Amino acid sequence: MKYLSLFGAVSMATALALLTSACEDHRLESAPGFPAAVDAENRGTFLPTVLTTVGNVQVFNGGFGSAIAADPNDPGAFFMLTDRGPNIDGTLSNSKVFAVPGFAPQIGKFRVKNGQMVLESIIELKNSAGSKLNGLPNPANQGGTGETALDVNGNNIGTSADGLDSEGLAVASDGTFWVSDEYGPHIVHFDATGRTLERINPFGSGTGGRTIPLVFATRRANRGMEGLTLTPDGKTLVGIMQFPLYNPSSAAVSGSLVTRILTFDIATGATKQFVYLIERANLQAISEITAITNTTFLVLERDGEYGTEANKNTLVKRVYKIDLAGATDISDPANGANGKLYGGKTVEELKTAAALQTNGITPVTKTLALDLATETSPVYPHDKAEGIALISPTLLAVSNDDDFGVTGTGTYVAKILPATNTIDRNRVYFVTLKKAVK
Repeated sequence: MKYLSLFGAVSMATALALLTSACEDHRLESAPGFPAAVDAENRGTFLPTVLTTVGNVQVFNGGFGSAIAADPNDPGAFFMLTDRGPNIDGTLSNSKVFAVPGFAPQIGKFRVKNGQMVLESIIELKNSAGSKLNGLPNPANQGGTGETALDVNGNNIGTSADGLDSEGLAVASDGTFWVSDEYGPHIVHFDATGRTLERINPFGSGTGGRTIPLVFATRRANRGMEGLTLTPDGKTLVGIMQFPLYNPSSAAVSGSLVTRILTFDIATGATKQFVYLIERANLQAISEITAITNTTFLVLERDGEYGTEANKNTLVKRVYKIDLAGATDISDPANGANGKLYGGKTVEELKTAAALQTNGITPVTKTLALDLATETSPVYPHDKAEGIALISPTLLAVSNDDDFGVTGTGTYVAKILPATNTIDRNRVYFVTLKKAVK
């Protein structure tokens, strides 16, 4: 694999190893418009190195790896998305400690230049009135997760209707952006400056009032609509849920492999739903979806483990090609809170391929396109492979969520990659696939 660093440094030895290493199946090679050189240190010109310091721990100004999308109008340029900002688990049940409560989720525009991912501009996301969004949890009945948001001094900082935990990104040919999130889930349409044009959710509480099916409000907290893409014809948004919905409850779906894909016709608002089966229960599960054609897509599936040589054979960091053609539309015409039922059970309660088949449900087909753990060298070192962009039928860009270089429970600590003993930073890996995806 070859990678281009967004922020921070690695040793030159590591950089050269990453650049020169190759494996039999997947190689990282120069491609038209992509230099062979690797950037070992690029801190960018728009951001300070450190966003803030908590105790003696530096919170780095990165976070752009939650999604990556090529600019359809500007070859060599990429848009990358942050999530809700630097936060860690609190010691109180279902609490989060926000290092920078006023952080506005944002899109960075990067360009590949001389072996670097150069940050050219930042677009902070805003509401329809032009005020900055934030990453705070939503109020109840507006996408709330039940989380308690705290500052670093333990003060409750409340909820916000303008909160967005952005995770999926699609770029339209007209220069506007579509973003999906882990709260509502919301799908938000932004203009080129980051101002909200429309916010779509199961409740109809957003700008414009259009909705997605009510069943999506049963998403597990922090496992919302993690991936979003736009079909090549520009007509349909396709979102994928990270994890099985808690539908009707967490206990009822324990061990379920069933996640949902949603298609949304932009012009009419019409939706369809399909089943995607994850590889094994209780993974962190789905991180991203990106379109190949109007019916075929790549899906990034992962666990929450850091990659090392020692665990590469059990690590799950995989990209699958899927096809919606022939899959069963499981939409509920009545738009019930639990969706369409089969023998009195929700789709998530059916849990397995066999039970789906018994109930006449065909999931999307899936075939392995890339295994970042076993088919590349060195092993993919990050825990959160979260973004993919298909540059050509044989070239894939993969980005990671670096969590702003921090982790912890109650106390902020540096997020260290076991494979390199360095702080996690945003990386973009360009992988040449052994087989073209079409």
